[in-house]
Amino acid sequence: MKKICVLLAALLAASAFAQDAKVGSISINHPWARATPGAVKNSAAFMVFDNKGTADKLIGVSGDVAKEIQIHSMITEAGVMKMREIKSLDIPANGRAELKPGGFHVMLIGLKDGLKEGATFPLKLKFEKAGEVTVQVKAEKPGAHDHAEHKH
Repeated sequence: MKKICVLLAALLAASAFAQDAKVGSISINHPWARATPGAVKNSAAFMVFDNKGTADKLIGVSGDVAKEIQIHSMITEAGVMKMREIKSLDIPANGRAELKPGGFHVMLIGLKDGLKEGATFPLKLKFEKAGEVTVQVKAEKPGAHDHAEHKH
């Protein structure tokens, strides 16, 4: 019985991190997107990049989930939060970069059918040095995700 419990625990742990990916010296952790109510046409995706090597840049994101996919920053101008498209996201050497609500994020514009909670979809990430990798992104309920709960 103990062996079955240990095996089951190992399988559950493996499935919990099945979304994570690695390319070159960059690990991509917990890619997720905001689930949308109904057929809302825009959403955002988030994830954490842990880099164990030299500095790199995220220079592109692509996929079939939306008509347009952009890397965005959030800035405050005169007390108003505004989104701006950026051409790349710096990932420091031996450091971390995070796409999170209220900060840098991947904007999904023109979703075909919205994003139902629990749905998954692929996004292809392109890095200047590390190359390309496809990650599976899971749609989660808005407000349900708190990065402080996850130890990376």
